[in-house]
Amino acid sequence: MRSRLPTLDRYLLKQLIPPFAIALTTMLIALLLERLLVLFNHLASAGSSIATLITLLTDLLPHYMGLALPAALCIAVFLTIHRMSEHNELDALQAAHISLLRISVPYMKVGLLLGALSVLLYGYIQPVARYDYREGFYFARHTGWAPHLQSGMFASTSKHTMLTADYVDQGGSRLRRVFIREIMDDGTLKIITAPRGLLTISEIHAATELDLWDGYILKSKTPYLVGSTATITHFTHVARVIERAKKQNSFRGRGEDERELTLFELIHALHYGAPGISHLDLRAELDFRMARALAIPFIPLLTVAFAVGRKRRQSVLGQIALALILVGFNEAQLFGHSLAAAGNLPVWLAIWVPEIIFCAFCVYALLSRSQVLKGHGNAQVKARRAA
Repeated sequence: MRSRLPTLDRYLLKQLIPPFAIALTTMLIALLLERLLVLFNHLASAGSSIATLITLLTDLLPHYMGLALPAALCIAVFLTIHRMSEHNELDALQAAHISLLRISVPYMKVGLLLGALSVLLYGYIQPVARYDYREGFYFARHTGWAPHLQSGMFASTSKHTMLTADYVDQGGSRLRRVFIREIMDDGTLKIITAPRGLLTISEIHAATELDLWDGYILKSKTPYLVGSTATITHFTHVARVIERAKKQNSFRGRGEDERELTLFELIHALHYGAPGISHLDLRAELDFRMARALAIPFIPLLTVAFAVGRKRRQSVLGQIALALILVGFNEAQLFGHSLAAAGNLPVWLAIWVPEIIFCAFCVYALLSRSQVLKGHGNAQVKARRAA
């Protein structure tokens, strides 16, 4: 089936996709890397598994996706337009009476699409993922018996159970030559030995789980009587849940923080109130999310305007100016959000005035650059005719 997009739009979008994918992937990796190291240190000390680490990173992904999407769009559009400018493709399009505004149309459509997706991201995915991350991190740090074992140390995992290992790694999770002594409720003595073991946080049992491999279990009902009998059982692998306190503190419910509320929940809370959250916090959070999503379609306009450099010159100043404008606008949004939530400024002044100024400047910058290039192209045509 033939595409309905014009040939020019298909070409421009084809040029945009590779740098966009690379920029988005690179930014996500860079943003997650720092948090990965922090999480790894915390979870390793608590004896959590790699699965818990991966789950927490997955919950963090929507938050960093909200930062990486507009940045990746800006980088991809800048690289595409600047390359076309350096390779005289923009000059050829100008000679064919195709304006810079027309060239920007497919990128505006991409911005509109990402803006619509951002409403879903900021309004629904991020709030739920934020709560899931906090809940998962809480249970990873507080669930189960998380001892700091040392080699040769005797640890009481319960009132009737003792655990020791000849060798324990620095993280306290990998054990060698494990010995466990347990007295059952009926007085039966159980001794478990194994050449290696692993302590992890069990998501299923909500406690610390000890996995043992290739060991033996010795049981004796009358261990203190002379001539008593005992049974010895060999096992290949056994998973043992370490006994914990009967009372478990559950994590709080979602919605005690306005950043954990979806768009519909924010609107409902604005009309009917939310316990523990002020009306100013709810209004500032709602307008802040909408302003961030509405700003994304205007980023390609600003980027195209600054990506067109002078002939045979690197547009370093354009890159610096563009970065300063976007970073400054992001900081203005965050600062305005805090001012509106604290009640120091009304929401329309703290959030929407910078938003309108930014969007208007994006449109002005593109129209201004388009007129400059148009005048430059007409001057070149007149010079050729005169020659």
